[in-house]
Amino acid sequence: MPLRFGADVTTAETDYGTVLLDERTGAYWELNPTATLVVRTLLDGGEAADAAAALVREFDIDLAQALTDVETLVRQLRGAELAS
Repeated sequence: MPLRFGADVTTAETDYGTVLLDERTGAYWELNPTATLVVRTLLDGGEAADAAAALVREFDIDLAQALTDVETLVRQLRGAELAS
C-alpha cells in the first residue's frame, strides 16, 4: 500500500504536522503528527503494516486500531483524489 500524492498536490511540514494543498481546487488539509507519520512511512514505500507498526512504537495504541487508522487515512486521501 505505498502511497503517492498526485502531481497537483503540494505538501509542507509544519510544527503541527503536514499541510496538503490541492492546487487543482485550492482546497487544503492539515494532517496531525499521527497522520504525518503514516504518510511519511507510506511515501517511503512502506506498507500499511509498516505504518501501523510505526504508530504502535510512537504512540500508545494497539496494533489492530493502528491498522484501522492507517487504512482509514489512506481511503480518505484517495477518496479526495489527493493520492494514489
